Amino acid sequence: MESNSSLEQTLQDGRIYRQLNSLIVAHLRDNNFTQAASAVASATMTPLNVEAPGNRLLELVAKGLAVEKGELLRGVSHGGTNDLGGSIPASHGLVPAPWTAVDFSSLRDTKGTSKSFTKHETRHLSDHKNVARCARFSTDGRFFATGSADTSIKLFEVSKIKQMMLPDSTDGAIRAVIRTFYDHTHPVNDLDFHPQSTVLISAAKDNTVKFFDYSKSTAKRAFRVIQDTHNVRSVAFHPSGDFLLAGTDHPIPHLYDVNTFQCYLSASVPEFAVNAAINQVRYSSSGGMYVTASKDGAIRFWDGVSANCIRSIAGAHGKAEVTSANFTKDQRYVLSCGKDSTVKLWEVGTGRLVQQYLGATHMQLRCQAVFNNTEEFVLSTDEPSNEIVVWDAMTAEKVARWPSNHNGPPRWIEHSPIEAAFVSCGTDRSVRFWKETL
Repeated sequence: MESNSSLEQTLQDGRIYRQLNSLIVAHLRDNNFTQAASAVASATMTPLNVEAPGNRLLELVAKGLAVEKGELLRGVSHGGTNDLGGSIPASHGLVPAPWTAVDFSSLRDTKGTSKSFTKHETRHLSDHKNVARCARFSTDGRFFATGSADTSIKLFEVSKIKQMMLPDSTDGAIRAVIRTFYDHTHPVNDLDFHPQSTVLISAAKDNTVKFFDYSKSTAKRAFRVIQDTHNVRSVAFHPSGDFLLAGTDHPIPHLYDVNTFQCYLSASVPEFAVNAAINQVRYSSSGGMYVTASKDGAIRFWDGVSANCIRSIAGAHGKAEVTSANFTKDQRYVLSCGKDSTVKLWEVGTGRLVQQYLGATHMQLRCQAVFNNTEEFVLSTDEPSNEIVVWDAMTAEKVARWPSNHNGPPRWIEHSPIEAAFVSCGTDRSVRFWKETL
């Protein structure tokens, strides 16, 4: 009996390993990591053309993390400490409920099939002392931060903002700003949250990336600083939290080890134009790739392991600079925004333009275009009219144009990763929160 049980367990383990190998090969193949897919297929004797549902591996991982999150909240396991800072709250930084990726391979061009974008209400939250230049949500959507030309950073708690917006709320009774950090000497360009710990990083024109522990109510200054050689225009954590990217006035992204601060540069780089400073750098959801949006008008894709440039799209927005570039959740597409007043969707594997979103003018500011949390809509800004513009992501039809309520054009727009809510920052120094009207 014991021998039969052991044999059955061995066979079961074998089936699981074969299924796992098939999912890995299919995931790599479908996300355009052809060489890696071939290598794994060869090493595990798995057919390269193995059939597997799209994004099945991602869905299973997301479900597993959701179960793990439930166990954490029930006290089965406990939050640990991170090398970067304070203790980690049990529910902080964990992946939200599993999502279903939008299939952009079947883009529609039929008018009249667009979805309607739900009406939102908005609330003025705070003013910086100078232009509010950037914003970023934490991965769990519980917080967001804004950075300003006045060199300060403000941290907001979303649950408190929602309390402020209740009909029976008393003005002034709740403060949405829970921390304000002062440690830069020049304007703040970009921000990001560590995916697991209570650490916020900022990039600024003083050539630094600074680390703030927002779990400590008395902390006003950074507990770590990376001194770069250039103006740091953009910053992004690797999904593991062990590395970060700095996009600077230098054309090659600077990859830093978070624990040692050692900097790595790609040894294999493409041809660059005269001014190839990086406006934005962002990781894909797995960290297997990152993308840069550059002043020379190019979008470049980089291998997350070798740091080599694997594809360049020159003149992605004509002769205009590219101001933002963000991966879709399934990593197969990138949404870009440029100073030619267009927003574009690109296929990562081929570099092919698959959709354009037209009708919003942005030629002066370093604005960005973003998906909403479900990737069904694209949001950006219109400078002349001071409006928020929304398109149906599939049909590219404009489905909403709303007054931004900023006195002057919105400088930045950032959407929550988990719910129907977003933030706008203005040249009028103000920060506004927008949420779906129920």
